[in-house]
Amino acid sequence: MNILILGSGGREHSLAWAVMQNPKCDRLIVAPGNAGIAQIADCAALDIENGGAVVSFAEDNAIDFVIVGPEAPLAAGVADRLREAGVLVFGPSAAAAQLEASKSFTKEICDASGAPTAAYGRFTEAEPAKAYIREQGAPIVVKADGLAAGKGVIVAMDEATALEAIDDMFGGAFGGAGAEVVIEEFMEGEEASLFVLCDGEDILSVGTAQDHKRVGDGDTGLNTGGMGAYSPAPVLSAEVEARAMEEIIKPTVAEMKKRGIPFQGVLYAGLMIKDGQSRLVEYNVRFGDPECQVLMMRLGAQAMDLMHAAAEGRLREAQVNWADDHALTVVMAAQGYPGSYEKGSVIGGLDGLPEDSKNMVFHAGTKAADGQVLATGGRVLNVTARGETLQEARDRAYAMVDGIDWPDGFFRRDIGWRAL
Repeated sequence: MNILILGSGGREHSLAWAVMQNPKCDRLIVAPGNAGIAQIADCAALDIENGGAVVSFAEDNAIDFVIVGPEAPLAAGVADRLREAGVLVFGPSAAAAQLEASKSFTKEICDASGAPTAAYGRFTEAEPAKAYIREQGAPIVVKADGLAAGKGVIVAMDEATALEAIDDMFGGAFGGAGAEVVIEEFMEGEEASLFVLCDGEDILSVGTAQDHKRVGDGDTGLNTGGMGAYSPAPVLSAEVEARAMEEIIKPTVAEMKKRGIPFQGVLYAGLMIKDGQSRLVEYNVRFGDPECQVLMMRLGAQAMDLMHAAAEGRLREAQVNWADDHALTVVMAAQGYPGSYEKGSVIGGLDGLPEDSKNMVFHAGTKAADGQVLATGGRVLNVTARGETLQEARDRAYAMVDGIDWPDGFFRRDIGWRAL
C-alpha cells in the first residue's frame, strides 16, 4: 500500500515510524513532515487543510490510505473530501470532529447519552459568564469552545483568575475559538487518557497514557501542550477502563451514529478518575501528542493494521496484541516555551543515539539545513523509550536526553513521577 500521513509533529513521526515497520507499507509520504520524518519517509509540501489539494495529491501519487494526524484538517473537512473521492482515510468527518472542535457540542452529546462529565454552563457574552462564576465560586474551569491548540483551558483556583480568563477569551486571546465559552465545575481526581479506535459502529481500546501538562518539575508553572507522557496509565486499571468504555465511550459512539454522524477514527478521551469512577474531561478526535509517541512505541507495526481496520469498518475482527511493557517520552522544548521562544538553534548529538524498537527520538519541531538539525517549534523533540518496567523505560529515555547537545533547549526531569 502507498500511504500518506498528514502532519509535521512528533505524533506524525511516531505514526510514520510504526507504519514503516509494517510489511504492507510499500511507500510512505508525510506532508509536510519534519527533519526526523525525512530520514524514514518521503516528505511533501502540501496545504493539509485544503481538502481539494489533499485529494489531488492522493490521486497523483496513487495513495491507497491516508492517516490524518492533527485536528485542524479534520475540523476543516479534509476526511470528508477524501471519502467523497473514494480515498480510504483514517479520521472523522468534520461533523464528527465537533467532539473536539466544540466543547458545547461534546456537552450536548454527553447530556443526550448520559455519559458522566462535569456540570457546566455555556455563554456567548462576558457578563452572564461572570455572573455564573460568582454564583458557582472557585476553583472552576473556563474553556474556549473552539480549537485553541490545547491552550484554551484555564483551571482557575480563585475567582479573579476565572474572571480574567473570561475577559481574555471574549477579548480575542484565542481568536474565534473564544467566541463561545464553556464554564465547568472543577473535578477532583487523577487525569488519564484512553485511546479508542472507532469504525462508526464498533470500538476497540488501543491503550492508556498519562501526560504532564505543566511546564516545570513537580507539575508547576504554565500549562503546555504536554512535556512528557507514559503508557500504560496505572490509574486506568482494566476494571476502570472497562467501566469507562461502557459508561462513556459506547454511549457517545451510539449517540453519534443515531444523529447520522458516525465517528470513524480515534477517540481520545481525557478522563478524571476518582475512587475508580471516570468522568469525561474532554474528547479529542486524533491521537494525543505526546501520548501517541508512547502508544506507537508499544504497538509497533500492528498500529497500521488497526487503523486500516477502523477505516474499512472491520474493527469487529481486530484485536490488539499487547506486550507486558511500558513506554515513556520526555519532551525537549525551546527555552521560553510555552511563551515566546527563539527558532533556528542547532541541535547536536542526535547521530550517536540508538534507534530501535526500544529507543527512538521522535522529531516534533525541526528542519534540516546544511547538514544540521535546527529547532523550529516550541516542543522540538520527543525522546522515547520502552522497557519491561516504567523505571527501565525512564532510565533509557533520560540516558538519551543526556546525550543530546542542545543548550537552547530544556526538559522536565520528573516524567512518570506519579506512577513511580
